[in-house]
Amino acid sequence: MEIIRAVTARGAMIRTRAWGGSMFPFIRSGDVLTIAPVGDARLRPGDVAAARVAGSGRLAVHRIVASRGPAYLFRGDNSSEADGWIPVADVLGVVVRVERRGGRRVRFGLGPERFLIALFGRIGLLNRLTAASGFLVRFARNELS
Repeated sequence: MEIIRAVTARGAMIRTRAWGGSMFPFIRSGDVLTIAPVGDARLRPGDVAAARVAGSGRLAVHRIVASRGPAYLFRGDNSSEADGWIPVADVLGVVVRVERRGGRRVRFGLGPERFLIALFGRIGLLNRLTAASGFLVRFARNELS
């Protein structure tokens, strides 16, 4: 977390590997993320950003699902609960690129659809949809095997 903060504070981008399943299916464990400094840009619901989560002090790379004054509500796309309101001072950078193994760029989830994804995430529907789609994929694989 401190490395990301130091690099983005200097106005540079940093690449790091994602871990965990909280952003599945849009960001998978092992994907390479490019994180850019926020600078003067105004973050909006739908943006994926890296931040220090208040209370726990842990790093989260999650989607902004709402904004209120100088704070953002963060939530993983595959998380059942939000991380809570995070002040702008604790936002380390914004994800501008996602790459899967082999360098294949992932665009879905960072384009215009991110606003709808944020809305579904805010109302708690997104993780139910991803769980249902995962169940259907596993069911189809078992039936076709």
